[in-house]
Amino acid sequence: MNSEKLYERYQRQILLKEFGVTGQQKLLQAKVLVIGAGGLGCPVLQYLTAAGIGHIGIVDNDMVSITNLHRQILFNTNDIGKSKVSVAANKLRRVNPDTELKEYNIYLDKNNCLEIINDYDVIIDCTDNFASRYMINDACVLKRKPLIYGAVNRFEGQVAVFNVNRNEKERTANYRDLFPVQPEQTEVLNCAEAGVLGVLPGIIGSMQSSEAIKLISGIGKPLTNQLLTYNALNNQFFIFKYEQSSKSEITPRNETEFLKMNYEDVCVTDNFQFEIDSEKFDSMVLQSKLKVIDVRELNELPVVTEFEHARIPMSELKNNLNELAADTIIFFCQTGIRSLKAAAMANEFFENKNRCYSLQGGIVSWKKIHEKQLI
Repeated sequence: MNSEKLYERYQRQILLKEFGVTGQQKLLQAKVLVIGAGGLGCPVLQYLTAAGIGHIGIVDNDMVSITNLHRQILFNTNDIGKSKVSVAANKLRRVNPDTELKEYNIYLDKNNCLEIINDYDVIIDCTDNFASRYMINDACVLKRKPLIYGAVNRFEGQVAVFNVNRNEKERTANYRDLFPVQPEQTEVLNCAEAGVLGVLPGIIGSMQSSEAIKLISGIGKPLTNQLLTYNALNNQFFIFKYEQSSKSEITPRNETEFLKMNYEDVCVTDNFQFEIDSEKFDSMVLQSKLKVIDVRELNELPVVTEFEHARIPMSELKNNLNELAADTIIFFCQTGIRSLKAAAMANEFFENKNRCYSLQGGIVSWKKIHEKQLI
């Protein structure tokens, strides 16, 4: 693109005296890696492409599904079943053909993470699980890469900027300084379990984009050593300040230690021995001395009419365990997270006298399998 066209495209932000031509040139030369092309990744990718980031890498191995469409506005109904990375890259090239887009249609893990992020100036975490967040953070610490974090759940979101180099030896705090201990998978519900307001990822993703532009161009004050939280129900913002912590020393000190880390295993407990798959569940439902319990809240969908069951919300289960007399109990929820915790709780309560299980993947997965069988 010639300089006249370049100025025309980015004129409105070049006019900002704090930004100017120098700021735009920094964006054009920057390399940004966006990990996750979902609810957060969509607005991040759209705004950074439009803003003129020169090189953007997109990492995601997922396919577009109908449940994505209420919040992942880069996709539409015709994209269902297609690769998120491929669809996103094709659409973004039409937004700004001068941005170089690199597609990583892979699952990011500790074996490929360090090599991929090494090629980029700024990393943006748009993932939705703790295993990935801790792994990405540790990789950024090792490779001295600034990390822009975002997270959403129900009506609330968070944004922070980690690991920014102040000088050759000193850096700002990282994710482990804020959240030193990686939680187990059943401790915190993800969006599939807890839900999320469709506009919220757009708001938080836009903030992540803003932080990236500030960081690259050198304008303003990025959210370093600060966590911004936003509540969509009351439009309240809070900024919490924090400092580096000695507890963050669990971060691997070199690549050898990094490759030995068990990020996925930390989020997986022995409770997984209580899981049964859909095929096993179907065969067990035929037994007479068996109870099936839905531990979702009463307003949650989809409605289940395919088999008999009782409904005891997870919030009330502990006080009702003594009433669940049966040889076998199977719990289910939306995606299998709460039911796994319920099965562990019940087995401990009954001292394993009752056999208590969790439906793997939850009722959403079970229904999908049975819908395919009917086709």
